[in-house]
Amino acid sequence: MTAPILKNDIFLRSLLREPVPYTPLWLMRQAGRYLPEYNETRARAGSFLALAQNREYACEVTLQPLLRFDLDAAILFSDILTIPHAMGLGLDFLPGEGPRFAHPVRSEDDVKKLAVPDLSRLQYVFDAISLIRKELDGKVPLIGFAGSPWTVGCYMVEGQGSSDYRLIKTMLYSRPDLLHRILEINTQSTIEYLNAQIQAGAQAVMIFDSWGGVLADGQFQEFSLAYTRKVVQGLIREHEGRTVPAIVFTKGGAQWIEQIAACGCAAVGLDWTANLAQVRQRTGDSVALQGNLDPMALFGGEAAIRAQARRVIDDFGPVKNGGHVFNLGHGISRFTPPEAVTALVDEVHTYSRSKHQI
Repeated sequence: MTAPILKNDIFLRSLLREPVPYTPLWLMRQAGRYLPEYNETRARAGSFLALAQNREYACEVTLQPLLRFDLDAAILFSDILTIPHAMGLGLDFLPGEGPRFAHPVRSEDDVKKLAVPDLSRLQYVFDAISLIRKELDGKVPLIGFAGSPWTVGCYMVEGQGSSDYRLIKTMLYSRPDLLHRILEINTQSTIEYLNAQIQAGAQAVMIFDSWGGVLADGQFQEFSLAYTRKVVQGLIREHEGRTVPAIVFTKGGAQWIEQIAACGCAAVGLDWTANLAQVRQRTGDSVALQGNLDPMALFGGEAAIRAQARRVIDDFGPVKNGGHVFNLGHGISRFTPPEAVTALVDEVHTYSRSKHQI
């Protein structure tokens, strides 16, 4: 079946540093709890996992922000922990506590039991992608995603979110061989998972290295970036006659930006602590940049939102041979008023035209 013509490909062209008329915009967690319609669908589903594992529900919530806002990309509604869940670690989401694994990976025996999961256990993800593409009908591109091997490994070893990463860092210092084995399995799993997403219809992919920034210099390169690079290098580069760009986002990773930019990705995501002008100078427009408004700026009222949007666009400067995708520096807060996003989208699309040459 021939894919429908993409009516708005500005996001993909920006990732490839091609000329575009304005700066495209999408938001991390754009399908989420700040939208009343998401909460209604979540209530009907009964739980987060039931929502994510049902292709109709996943499609519905993926499309919800696009019905409200003039966004330039959709992102699959899913979770970075689908892979370890498919490995049999027993994922659950407890109210007010976030994700938790019933069977964390902490001993040599635990590691020996780990294996790349059968992709059939993740078929619900690929089915959702196919349905979303059908429903989008070429309106905007669809982004697939996965967690980085390190970030997913943090959850697998800690068993849940952590404030100090004591358990995985204990393994890093005392048994680095075990940690490397976990990361190798995660890497192969992630390559297969993202390639299956691309084959199902994802037109760009993003790797979320949410916890790369908790590592010391040297350890980041060994335990995070080396494995992210392997994932990027293992990805399908072209599908449906188009390049499939990869975005790598390491929260707290601005100090390593030159090394991240050299991993083979098309674009680097930045958190709000980075200065786009400085990062652009350091990378020499060798990659596109994505970001990087502080998510809390969306609580400042319309005038502040518009001013902060202009500041981010001005920081990047005239686009010329570069590429800029506007985003937040992290996921949107569940408490964000939806009208704040309306103002942001309008300002980015309107103001950014002066920075583009077509």
